[in-house]
Amino acid sequence: MLPDAFVLPIPLTSTVELVRERYESGLVIPAHWHDVDQLIYAATGVTTVETTDGVWVVPPARAVWVPAETEHRITMTGKVEMVAIYVAPGQVQLGLDRCCVVQVSTFLRELILRCARNTSEDLEAVRIRREAVLLDEIRSVDVAPLELVMPADDRARRVALEFLADPSQRLTRAEWAARVGASERTLERLFAQETNTTLGRWKAQARLLEALRLLGAGHSVTQVAIAVGYETPSAFISMFRRALGTTPARYFAVGDIDE
Repeated sequence: MLPDAFVLPIPLTSTVELVRERYESGLVIPAHWHDVDQLIYAATGVTTVETTDGVWVVPPARAVWVPAETEHRITMTGKVEMVAIYVAPGQVQLGLDRCCVVQVSTFLRELILRCARNTSEDLEAVRIRREAVLLDEIRSVDVAPLELVMPADDRARRVALEFLADPSQRLTRAEWAARVGASERTLERLFAQETNTTLGRWKAQARLLEALRLLGAGHSVTQVAIAVGYETPSAFISMFRRALGTTPARYFAVGDIDE
């Protein structure tokens, strides 16, 4: 469990409720949980959702699904314009009983923003139909590969936490194993069992997620490449394209929420 987590009940007046907020960079919403499901969408900036099981990074064009009663902490990077979509449990089944990052299409983005702007002048029947379409779109989203599973074993978790503190470091597997008092084979076995990937791939994913946070904060591609351990910006861009299918500049080319 996350330390000092508290419940933040959400009284739903209908099947779905939307709350729009703006946050400054660096703001942290402490560990908490809701009695309803939640989709966290940030039109600008980057949000990082942390649970005891993993870390999920949410740049523009993505959102994170947080099932009811999941303890989570949210950190803002860059000026974040966020819409929290609260859904009655059981209305959406994404095939997962834990957090996941999902793709947000242009249509879903515009629908989220329109629903978030519902006013008292909107006809009730129109609002209900609009929100029903929103739920249908959420049910059909694709899961994005922006999750970092955290190992539970003390030795593997120490490696994970130390690497997250400085993703630019280049210790070998043997050096990591010696640092935490494990053999190389044991360390690899722990990562395979508890994160479903190798130590090398886990570190590559950690670098990608840290890069997304730094890019969302406005750092240049060159600065980010160095910070996450790449020798050249071109090597970093190649990795980014392989992982996410586009360049950093295009990935973050999403406009602000209109008033």
